[in-house]
Formats: sequence, C-alpha cells, structure tokens
Amino acid sequence: MRIVRKNTASGTVTLVALTSLTALAVSGCNAVGSDAGGDDYDETAVISDAVDKDTVLRIGDPRTQVALEASGLIDELDFTPEWANIDGGPKTLEAFRADALDVGAVADIPPLFATWTNTPVRIVSARRTVDPLEHPTYELGVAPGADVREPADLKGKRIAYSPGQAQGALVLRVLEEAGLSQDDVDLVELQSTDDTFVNVIAKGEVDVAPLGIEQARSYLAKYEQDGASTIAPGVPDDPWHLYVPTTTLQDGKKTAALKQYVQVWNKLNLWINDHREEYADLYLVDHQGLSEADARYVVDRQGDFAVPQNWDGLISEHQATADLLSQEQDHPEIEVDDLYDRRFEPEELAA
Repeated sequence: MRIVRKNTASGTVTLVALTSLTALAVSGCNAVGSDAGGDDYDETAVISDAVDKDTVLRIGDPRTQVALEASGLIDELDFTPEWANIDGGPKTLEAFRADALDVGAVADIPPLFATWTNTPVRIVSARRTVDPLEHPTYELGVAPGADVREPADLKGKRIAYSPGQAQGALVLRVLEEAGLSQDDVDLVELQSTDDTFVNVIAKGEVDVAPLGIEQARSYLAKYEQDGASTIAPGVPDDPWHLYVPTTTLQDGKKTAALKQYVQVWNKLNLWINDHREEYADLYLVDHQGLSEADARYVVDRQGDFAVPQNWDGLISEHQATADLLSQEQDHPEIEVDDLYDRRFEPEELAA
C-alpha cells in the first residue's frame, strides 16, 4: 500500500480570522484514556430547562441556519444563536481549538479525530437516514477510463483519501466490505475541502474519490460525456451529529441553551422531510447556487431523516468504525460511549 500526501489550500473561516489549518496526524497521537481526552464538567448534573435569552451559542451549521429561518422554528430558540459559515470536520475542529465555536454539525469521524488529537469533545445529538443504502451521503466518483463498476473493482486503483474526515473512513469501510485491504490499493492522501476531490479526479490524479451528492451531480454533468461515472459505496454512511467542545458543557447557561437547540434541531430534521422543495429552493438554490433541477435531485437522493429512538445501536456502529480506524490508521483505542453525553438522549425524542 502506498499513501501519497498532497497539500491543498484551505478555505476561509468567516466567524473569526483563523490563519492556520490544524494538522490532523494519522499516527503518533498520544494515547487517550477512557475519559476521551479529559473531563472537567459534571456529566451527571441535571441540565436546567431555563434558557437565558442573553446566552450566546456560536453554531457552525449554515444548512441549519437557513432551514430554521425558513421553517420559523428559529423562533423557538430562547437563547441568542450566532451563526458561523463553518462546516466540515477540519474547519470545525480548528474553530473549537481557537475557542471560536460552541457547536458543530459533522459526520461520525470528526469527533473521533478530535479525541485522537487531544481536543475533548462530546456528541449531544444524532441523526440517521431512512434506508441509508438507497440514499447514500456519498457516491464514489470514477475517473474516465478507470473501469470501476463495483467496489470489488477498486483493487489496484488510486483512491482519494482524507484520514480525518468521513470520506476517509468511508473508503476503509468500502474496502473492508469488498474484501480488500489498504495493501490492495493506492491511497492518495488529501483533505476534502470545497471541490478538491472533484478536481483531482477530473485531472486524472486519482481513479476514484468519494463525492457528496451535490459534488457527484456536478461531476457527472461536466465529465460524464468523457466517460466519468459514479457507483454507490454499498455501506451505510448516514450518521450525522451535533458535537461540542467540552468547554461548552462547562458553562451551565450554554448547556441549557444547547439542550433546547437539540430539541429544535431534531424538529427541524423532520420538518425538512415534509418540505423538501422549500428547503431545496432556500438552501441549495439561493444559498449554494444550484439550479432548481440539481437541487431537486439532491433532496430526492438525500431521502428522509430519522430521529434515533435511542443511541445504543448508533454507538455500537460508531464503536465499530472507531475500531476499524484504530486498526487501519494506528490510533489508540477509544471507548466511543464516553464521547456521547447521554443527558441529551431524551431531548431527541422530545422532538
């Protein structure tokens, strides 16, 4: 197995000026104990129902901001939300470390990498997709001429690989499901920011890259006539989380506001299920610049969101992912249950 590391330019974080992109090492991290990076807040303390209107939560989740305003659910927030145009694991983690963000929305890998790189975090809410195999979050983009029709065809191919992001874990899951190992492929290491993966696959620098639904649609529109294609990953890739630095939970007023935000966030996910076209127009068309046709395609591919009835199954799957990454990327083992603040579990069902 050959891992090739490529450097890519990072985007600009808009809440504050952040000038350096944190390096997320794939090996050599300090061992993490069962406390998942160190606790200095009381996980057994009862969270107050009283929310102070002057309490500010700095939230990195542009999609949620747009949808909350469209749905009117933003009026149910009694605290003061301060929105940051920050998303994705690396940018969110950097903002946490700079004390520039209280809450982020990410897939299942960033909380693990935060822990492995000594940034204590907790997961406070989770979302799933109904029938995730039919509605994958990512597709595998295939370069023209690469001749990949199913995951088993990945043997010997150059695959874009971002170790600290969901896309990187997806690659490992796909290989495992196909009966392949890292020794069977060439992993080209780079961060998936903006259109990085679309660009490298279009230029022929890799044979395969995991692409979000919006990116996959754009990739095919530009290059399908040249022989480009996509295939389904064949493994679930739907977990989505709200997570926070533990410093957020050290503040009782912020924790109370976070409890309310978790309730409203879950209501919003169900609202999106019933208002796909409105969400498509307001976020994907007006905010992201997609055409109406592309926006409809994306929300149809997205499927319906689901609120987990409890976290047990979610944590079990998350543990399996952490174990896979520990084995394949030489990280310390993590007790994933320690990353979930169970005080927030009932708040999901309150939606």
